[in-house]
Amino acid sequence: MMNISKETETPPTHEACNMTDALEHNLPTIAVAVHVINFLFGLPTHSYILWLIITGRGIASDFFTLNISICEITFSLRSLTAVTVNTFPRLWDIMMFLTGFVTTGRFFQCLICIERYLAVVHPVTFLKFKPLRYRVACSSVTWIAILISCAFCLQFVNPCLTRIHVCLYMSQFFLFLCINLFCCLAVLRALKQSGPGERGRERVEENQIKRRAFYLILINVVTLVITYVPSLIIALQYILSLQIAQELDSISHICFVLAGFVQPILYIHRVGKLPFCTSP
Repeated sequence: MMNISKETETPPTHEACNMTDALEHNLPTIAVAVHVINFLFGLPTHSYILWLIITGRGIASDFFTLNISICEITFSLRSLTAVTVNTFPRLWDIMMFLTGFVTTGRFFQCLICIERYLAVVHPVTFLKFKPLRYRVACSSVTWIAILISCAFCLQFVNPCLTRIHVCLYMSQFFLFLCINLFCCLAVLRALKQSGPGERGRERVEENQIKRRAFYLILINVVTLVITYVPSLIIALQYILSLQIAQELDSISHICFVLAGFVQPILYIHRVGKLPFCTSP
C-alpha cells in the first residue's frame, strides 16, 4: 500500500498527535530501495513513452496511455520526495499532494480496460464513442477527480486523519480492481468464443490475433491482482487495527510499484521499440 501507513506519519517539524497505532516515520530499507528503483527506472521509461506518443512514433489512439504516463511520472517524483522527506521536511506537503496522482491517476487504466471491453464485446457502441472528443471528455473528468484527490491528500498531513486517508484510497483501489477485472474477464470470455466461420489462412491469422490478445489480457488480470490485492489486505488490517506483518507490508509495496512497470514494457514492446525484442 505504498507504505502509506508509515509515510503519512507527521515528520518532526509538524505538531505531534496522540495516535496509539502510529508507526515510525522512517521507511524500512526495502521501501527505500523500491522508491529508488521506481524513480530511476519509472521516470525515464514513462518519459520515453510520452516522447513516442507526442512525436507520433507510438500509437496515436493511445490517448489514455499518455495520461497514465503523466501520472506515473508524478509517482516517480513522489518516490524521490518519500526518500528525502526526512532530510528536507518541507517536501512533506509536496509528497502528500503527489499521493493523489498515485491513488486516483490509475483510473486511466480502468478507462483503457473499458475501451477494450467495448471494442470486443460491444463493437457498435465502441465505434459510436471512438472519436477523440470522448476520450478527452473522460480524461478531463478524471483529471478533475485527481486534483480533488490531491487536495484531500494534502489535508491528511495530520496523522490523526491517517485512518480516513487509508479508507479513501482503499475504496478507490477496490473500485479500480472491480472495474478492471470485470472488463478483462469479459474480454477473455469473448475471445475464447469462436468467431464467424472462416477458412484457411484467414482463420489461422484470426486465431493468432485472438491468442495474442488473450495472453495480453491475461497478463493484465494477473498484474491487477498483484497490484491491488496485497495493498487492500494491508489497508483492511490497518483499518481494523490488526497487527501488520512487516514482511507483508514490504511485499505489498514491492508489488504496487513493480507491477506498474508491466504496462509500459508491454506498450514499448507493442510499438516495436524494445531493444531486445521486436513486436510481432
